[in-house]
Parts: sequence; structure tokens; C-alpha cells
Amino acid sequence: MTTLLMGAICAGAGCIIGLYAPTIPYEYSKYLAIAIMAIFDSIIGALVAKVQEKFNINVFISGFFLNAIIAITFTIIGESLDVDIYLAAIFVFVYRIFNNLSVLRRIFIEEVTRPKNNKNK
Repeated sequence: MTTLLMGAICAGAGCIIGLYAPTIPYEYSKYLAIAIMAIFDSIIGALVAKVQEKFNINVFISGFFLNAIIAITFTIIGESLDVDIYLAAIFVFVYRIFNNLSVLRRIFIEEVTRPKNNKNK
């Protein structure tokens, strides 16, 4: 319950900060796209780990920063070569997000359809 409350508070704070944040120039849109995908990938992966009771804050933080740094590095290299390598990173992040969402869906369906143990009978 506290995790859900903290998530709601952080999401609300992020929305408020976003309303007053300056506009990002177009030149940085690739970097912003990579950062957003890394954030979503890490958060949804952490949610899956939490549901499976395997969550580790060190894995979450290190995975977030390492994924973001590697993806941004690929974007910088791609720009210097005039190749859109950042699209590969976005593709991988989106694949992982959808994969984690399908795991969450399966867990939810199993919980909903599992017969309840009725001890009163």
C-alpha cells in the first residue's frame, strides 16, 4: 500500500513539475525519448519484480542508470555517424515494456481466475 501511495505522490509531483518545466529544444528530443523509455522500462520492470517478490532497489537503480547511459551513448555515437541508432534502443525498451506488461497481465489473470479457498464449507 505504501508503494502505491508513494508512486501516486511521485506521479503527481512529476506532473506538477512538468507543467512548469521549460520546453525542451528539438535537438534534444532523441535524448528525451531515450530517457523516457529508460524510465518506463525501469518502472514497469520494478513493478513486475515487486509483484513476483523479487524487487531489489540496487538492481532497480543500477539498471535504470546503466540502461540510460548505454542508450544515450548509442544515441551520441549514432549522431556522429549520421545513423539513427537510438531507434534500436527505443525498440528494445518498448519490447521489454510490452514483455513486462504481458507478465503482469498473466499474473493478474491467474489471481482473478484462481479459485478461492472457502474454509467455511
